[in-house]
Amino acid sequence: MVLASVTCTAPVNIAVIKYWGKRDEKIILPLNSSLSGTLHQDDLKTTTTIVASEDYAEDELYLNGKKEDINAVRYQNVLKMIRSRATKLMDKKHSVHIASINNFPTAAGLASSASGYCCLVFTLAQMYGVEGDISAIARLGSGSACRSMYGGFVKWEMGTKDDGSDSIAIQVQPESHWPDMNIIVLVVNDKKKETSSTDGMQKSAATSVMMKERCAVTVPNRMKEIEEAINKKDFQTFGDITMKDSDDFHEVCATTTPPIYYLNDTSRYIMNLIHRYNKLSGSIKCAYTFDAGPNACIYLPAENTTEVLSLFMKHFPGDDIQTYYRGPKENIPSIENFKPSEKLASLYTPDTTFVNSLKYILHTKVGPGPQILSDSESLIDNTTGLPKQLN
Repeated sequence: MVLASVTCTAPVNIAVIKYWGKRDEKIILPLNSSLSGTLHQDDLKTTTTIVASEDYAEDELYLNGKKEDINAVRYQNVLKMIRSRATKLMDKKHSVHIASINNFPTAAGLASSASGYCCLVFTLAQMYGVEGDISAIARLGSGSACRSMYGGFVKWEMGTKDDGSDSIAIQVQPESHWPDMNIIVLVVNDKKKETSSTDGMQKSAATSVMMKERCAVTVPNRMKEIEEAINKKDFQTFGDITMKDSDDFHEVCATTTPPIYYLNDTSRYIMNLIHRYNKLSGSIKCAYTFDAGPNACIYLPAENTTEVLSLFMKHFPGDDIQTYYRGPKENIPSIENFKPSEKLASLYTPDTTFVNSLKYILHTKVGPGPQILSDSESLIDNTTGLPKQLN
């Protein structure tokens, strides 16, 4: 007998102050605080359904239709913590079946573990009636998952306690505060990264000469400054700090032994192009940030999106803009017909173009946190206990 069924969605987040390095590997406590923007779920999200039933023999987990090992340590840590705080269901013998899908390719290099673990924890919390902060539980699955618990702009406080009870996510401002903050993601064609984020963090923490100052001085100062910039909607300061922190993070990786290089030639070209564009414009009109991979995430005010998208299309042309540009289709005519000002004209006639360097260009905006869906959106067939996509 089915006891409960819950379906929820959760967003991806893109950090502007990077999390890199842990002081506790087991319960995922970071060496520094971090801050991110939450991306809109119209474009990027994880959807998770959890069904609790007395008839299931054991807990089961399906990701994008494929059965996964639910006994993996991080899944078990999350399940145990949720069940220890449950106010519902624990008086009945039951197991859960979990089905989760992403509406974006996991291989795209976008943070699927953040939205995935956030969605798992949020959905479990609804089912088991868990009250109070649950971002610290999401953190047990994937550190950055705690920041996907809220919309808008979110900080992950590193905390000081050994048990991690103060290492939680806090919303700095909701998505309604700065509604015209847009994000463009340039998804770069690249092979699988050679050094995983987990391995890279451990190596950097142990060997990079920059880590000590970054954690003790640089990040705490930047956290204060960027929070103030968000509160004031000051894009000049926000953009400047965002790019500097991205550059510092990759410098930390480069000063690790052996060095770690997540950026490729396309990434570096994009950085240079944005600096040239901002310099000719006379102000910071867009700002890049790169995680542990080659994809460029660009924050910018809505008023600059046509100009910036047109610039990227000139340097990185695609075969068919209808599929290459993944954003509001009504923007396409203005992007294609954009005429730059005289001072920017030289940037829009590049000597060399890079066809096929990007898989696609995603255009989204800052959006809300996790959402609860109706039962009609369930991913699981209650009669079989299996994902509907497997039936």
